[in-house]
Amino acid sequence: MGENVDWASVVHEEAQRSPILRTDELSRKYEIVPAAVTQALSRQERRGIVEHVSRKTYFNRLALNASPRDLVNVLRSEAYISLESALLDSGVSTQSPYALTCVTTQRAGNFEGKTVRISYRTISPRLYWGYVKKSTRYGSYLIAEPEKAILDLIYLSLQQGVAPALDELDFDRADKRKLLDYAPKFPSTVMKELLPALAMHGVQDEAMSSRSIVQEEK
Repeated sequence: MGENVDWASVVHEEAQRSPILRTDELSRKYEIVPAAVTQALSRQERRGIVEHVSRKTYFNRLALNASPRDLVNVLRSEAYISLESALLDSGVSTQSPYALTCVTTQRAGNFEGKTVRISYRTISPRLYWGYVKKSTRYGSYLIAEPEKAILDLIYLSLQQGVAPALDELDFDRADKRKLLDYAPKFPSTVMKELLPALAMHGVQDEAMSSRSIVQEEK
C-alpha cells in the first residue's frame, strides 16, 4: 500500500484533523516503514508544506489556525507554557521571547524549525501546578497563571545564578495577593526576590508582613 501513497494528499487530509504529523502513526496507518515516511515528509518539507520539529514529529503548515502551542504537550506530556511567553500573554511583560517558553517535569530541550521554536526548562514535580487549560482548534495546551509565571521566572533565574529582571514586569497586571500566597511554596530565596518588587508597586503592608515571616524562618 505504501508504494502508492500520494503524500501531498495525505498531508492535506491530515491537516483537517491535526497539525501534528507523527512518522510512527503514519507508518502504521499507511502500512509503510517509518524510514520511508520520513523520506516522504522530508520531500514535503522541501516544498514548504510541513516542518520537521523532532525525530518523529512534523508540524503540518496546511492546518488552519495551527500554532506551536498545539505542540506543547506533544513534545512533552507534562509541560505548560510559562516564563516570558505566559507573561507576554497576560500583559505582565511586553517582551516577546524568541521561542515559546515552557516548563516541564521531564527533560529540558529546545525544538526549532523554520517557524516553530519551543524551549522547555525543567522544574521540580512539586512545583508543577498553577496553570490552566486552553483550547485550540485541534486540542488544548496548558499555560501558567501570570502569578505562577512570575514565580517560575524568579526560581529558574536563580537556579541559573542570574538575577531575574523584575523591573521590566508590570505587577499591576498580576494578582499581588495570589503572588504572596503562592510564593511560600517555592524556596525562600524566591520570596526574597519578590518582596522588594512588590513593595515598589504599592504592596507595602503585605510585603512587610511576608518579609517578617521569611526572616523568622531563617
